[in-house]
Amino acid sequence: MTQHKRFEAIWESITQHKAPTWFEDAKLGIFIHWGLYSVPAWAPTTGELTKVVAEKGWESWFTNNPYAEWYLNSIRIPDSPSHQHHIQTYGDKFSYDDFVPLFNQSVQQWDPGAWAALFRDVGARYVVLTTKHHDGFLLWPSQHPNPFKRGYFAHRDLVGELTEAVRSAGMRMGLYYSGGLDWTFNPVVIKDIADMIRAIPQQPDYVRYANNHWYELIARYEPSILWNDIAYPAAADLASLFAHYYNTVAEGAVNDRFTQEFNFAATDVSEMMKSRHFDFRTPEYASFDTITRPKWEATRGIGFSFGYNQNEGPEAYLSVRELVHSFVDIVSKNGNLLLNVGPMADGTIPALQRERLEGLGTWLRRNGEAIFDTRPWVTAEGTTGDGLPLRFTQKGDTLYAIVLVQPQPGELLLKDLMAPEGAQLQLLGYAGALPWRQSPEGITVALPQKVVAELGGDTPAFALSITPSPALRD
Repeated sequence: MTQHKRFEAIWESITQHKAPTWFEDAKLGIFIHWGLYSVPAWAPTTGELTKVVAEKGWESWFTNNPYAEWYLNSIRIPDSPSHQHHIQTYGDKFSYDDFVPLFNQSVQQWDPGAWAALFRDVGARYVVLTTKHHDGFLLWPSQHPNPFKRGYFAHRDLVGELTEAVRSAGMRMGLYYSGGLDWTFNPVVIKDIADMIRAIPQQPDYVRYANNHWYELIARYEPSILWNDIAYPAAADLASLFAHYYNTVAEGAVNDRFTQEFNFAATDVSEMMKSRHFDFRTPEYASFDTITRPKWEATRGIGFSFGYNQNEGPEAYLSVRELVHSFVDIVSKNGNLLLNVGPMADGTIPALQRERLEGLGTWLRRNGEAIFDTRPWVTAEGTTGDGLPLRFTQKGDTLYAIVLVQPQPGELLLKDLMAPEGAQLQLLGYAGALPWRQSPEGITVALPQKVVAELGGDTPAFALSITPSPALRD
């Protein structure tokens, strides 16, 4: 929905704001974690967040943290894999701050236009860049520099240059900011979830610092998304920040990580750290089993890390097939996918990441009609007569049934779908209508050999459109 009303700096007004229509339509965003941690680019390849925590707990997660962007915290944990790697590679006299000149030298050859062109060609509708991660290093020339570390910022305006390139390529730009952690203000070593909450800076100078940054980012770049991370200082006036933002950026959106109060009785982190207001939720390396409202955005790396991790090989990355299947599942359940890219320090996107992105883009060029600008149907999941998995989306009076396998010639039963007489079935990527018949079990559609052959090659999934939309059998 497009919103032009004025918002007051009170929660009763702020909570009336909902996710804008463009965000509902967008489906695919590109997340970028880029900073000092991109120089060492190292972490153990432990596994996915939710699985590791469920199996081994938070202490094991932080000690063996596969997030390369957490390098500064990880090397402060004695005898952790990252600590051992740092000593062996750089020696015990080399500090994290020594990466600053190396990063600033590396980024001189970066071409923001090449990034934007790649992301556009993949099919992304928006991009979100880290402006400040937990280490406190800034990717823009702020009027409010770090008070403890002189020159602790990128010498190019990386935020501004990418924002311009992304918008020139027809996409929207969102900005990430770590409001909940800044290890230059509070250097608590985080070894478990309790440490992380204690590490959130609450002092007045940090409240001013973080607020000044958000107001500055809004004024300079007018981001389409405020993507805060971890939490936010309890004393900050978020209602005023949100009102200012919504009144400045007419179609802006705010994520769910501006947490100021914690429910310590909750066992789930997302319940423990709930924000008073948000336009969309952001499960990390996680998804939902059913259609879920309000709007949500799944966020994850192509591998186990957000920042570039030189340790990650093909076995740590989603295959193109897994990526397509995950994306389709997310969209069918009312989600977007914010897929992370972790560039090298010089801005090079690693070949394996680029390969996965291009594979997703190839699939979307044929099947994007079933993804972009759609909404969830009455149910997200179904099966064929042979038990093959289906996911559903809808747009206007058209239902899309996405089959999560490579197409094969023959007949396909779409169980429990009841189409009106005269409905037209088409295979996306093929110009003609397909023959079909209705039975009490569902719709049986014929996939002739020549139709399947026209699709060519190995495709992770295929989409059928049905117009007018069928009903679901009771």
